[in-house]
Amino acid sequence: MSNDEQPDRAPDDAPDAAPDDVPGHAPWDAATFETRLRERGKAYHIHHPFNVMLNTGGASAEQIRGWVANRFYYQVAIPIKDAAVMANCDDRAVRREWVKRLLDHDGYDLDGPEGRISDEGGIEAWIRLGEAVGLSREEITDLRHVVPGVRFCVDAYVDFARRRPWQDSVCASLTELFAPAIHRQRLATWPEHYPWIDQAGLVYFRNRVSQARRDVDHGLAITLAHFRTAPEQRRALGILDFKLDVLWQMNDAMAAAYGLPGRAALPPRDGARDGAGERA
Repeated sequence: MSNDEQPDRAPDDAPDAAPDDVPGHAPWDAATFETRLRERGKAYHIHHPFNVMLNTGGASAEQIRGWVANRFYYQVAIPIKDAAVMANCDDRAVRREWVKRLLDHDGYDLDGPEGRISDEGGIEAWIRLGEAVGLSREEITDLRHVVPGVRFCVDAYVDFARRRPWQDSVCASLTELFAPAIHRQRLATWPEHYPWIDQAGLVYFRNRVSQARRDVDHGLAITLAHFRTAPEQRRALGILDFKLDVLWQMNDAMAAAYGLPGRAALPPRDGARDGAGERA
């Protein structure tokens, strides 16, 4: 989108004087630091016009399918990102906890003394959501509908996790602070606004309400313990802002591709195909 066509982002008011704004200023205590992190929720993509459209019943079937197909690229990247976090992490206790995130999305089959236990995982649950909104499994998994802007954002996030210290990636994951609300919103509004969607396809959202709370407890504890000095705490806010930008820009890209109420989709560039095809 051009600058005059982009939807306005929710205001992200700066907190009161950051601890490193004044030379020699003491760092925030843990409670204040957590409050500052949570204040960033004003910029969460729950407030993006495209998401508001989805959750207030204003989306067409095409727009819903486009969102599901594009968000699948994010879903399949999450365990890749989590594997990168674990590869960079030298703390065994953190890895033992973090691996749960990878299994949440990839699923698992394990043999135990009482038999096999299994979970198909969040990626499979997202495919079922896609089927519930009218997409075929093939067109979801072959990524044909993924627009370049979404691909660029997701790839940038995975690259961040590969290159940065694992504690930075943990901090970036704290957009999960705001995730339960968006999942509950979808569960509350989609059945009413879109009765044509099979509610069995909404299981991903149900699962993530509890999983996100568990992930937040772990990631928040690490972040509060690691970013202790005033400059470190300010940098942590910048890391969280980066992840919020990733999610917001993904919605910008989908709004450009599928339109908003009263605003038509932008035409694709000359020679563009539906989706990005094979990765460069």
